[in-house]
Amino acid sequence: MNPCHVRRPLAAALCALVALTGCGDPAGSESGSAAVPTASTASGYPLTFDNCGTKVTFQRPPQRVLILNGTSVAEVESFIMLGLDESVLANAQSYGVSDDPAMIGRIKALPTGGLTMNKNFDVPAEQVLKLKPDLVVSTWSGGFDAKNGFATREQLAAAGITSLVNPVNCAMGKPEATEEEKRAYRNQSINSSLEFIALLGRVFDVQDRATDLIGKLRARVEAVRARVAGRPAKKVLIAYPGMAMMNANGLPAVMTGGIYDDVIKAAGGVNAFAGQSSDTTRTLNTEQLATAQVDVLVVGQFTPDEQPEAEAAKLFAAYPHWAASKSRTYAVVSDGVYLGPLNAVAVEKLSKVVHPGD
Repeated sequence: MNPCHVRRPLAAALCALVALTGCGDPAGSESGSAAVPTASTASGYPLTFDNCGTKVTFQRPPQRVLILNGTSVAEVESFIMLGLDESVLANAQSYGVSDDPAMIGRIKALPTGGLTMNKNFDVPAEQVLKLKPDLVVSTWSGGFDAKNGFATREQLAAAGITSLVNPVNCAMGKPEATEEEKRAYRNQSINSSLEFIALLGRVFDVQDRATDLIGKLRARVEAVRARVAGRPAKKVLIAYPGMAMMNANGLPAVMTGGIYDDVIKAAGGVNAFAGQSSDTTRTLNTEQLATAQVDVLVVGQFTPDEQPEAEAAKLFAAYPHWAASKSRTYAVVSDGVYLGPLNAVAVEKLSKVVHPGD
């Protein structure tokens, strides 16, 4: 995530990314549906594996990493939480707002390499090659698409640069994606966030750190699941007013499917638009929003200048028939409901509103 305004380039990047790739078709899933290592072993170098159909080899832990934008913070936050800050040569990911306030400053402290974005809101090929990183990380396959002015994986390999795509997003921006890659993209979950941490643990030979972090994050989520178990699943709506350009009718971007549903479920709720098609975010209209059953409103904050409390008040006034409007029940999130290492923070936040005091 993967607002079109000259002063809000990240929002514009989101518009561009949606236009280039379309939305996924996420299906709800359990956070434990895929295997994440629970024990650590040392990486043996050279380390070779398949990444989105491309064979990658690491002779040693990378030391000069470029993290591409892709309107994501999943990758940079994972690097930070694993203590891999010093390996980052340049980082292009940043929202300036986070469910972990400390994360804002930590991301800002990373070097940017003096890089600038092209019209497709990521680092152009010539700048990547000039920087001479030893690893380039992209949240999606489209980050290596020449049609958008980006360096291809083949170009990077020819220059001695390894490339890595967050595996759950292999199908995103990859026309020839396999059925397995498409399924992984559709079924994103909290577990998908943990799997990327495990992958970085292998690549950088910090498996102990990765295993420890995964265990702690998973324990926090499971503690919430245990607390809300057996409680009635309240209807939860996640709406990002600052991403209204994603909707054809100018409504807040309503998020459903995949990891959004998984975060809500872990918090003891169910997405108000669960089971809807992948077009929901784009096609949702005022009537559908007005007739939705919403017990809890979740206002998503995308940029620092937004005022989520005021946005909640606007939505309550516009949709007075919601149960949430009558009870004024809402929570505020930012990056914790996206793919990334802060899902546990969002689950804890939501659970306190979905099932307060339970």
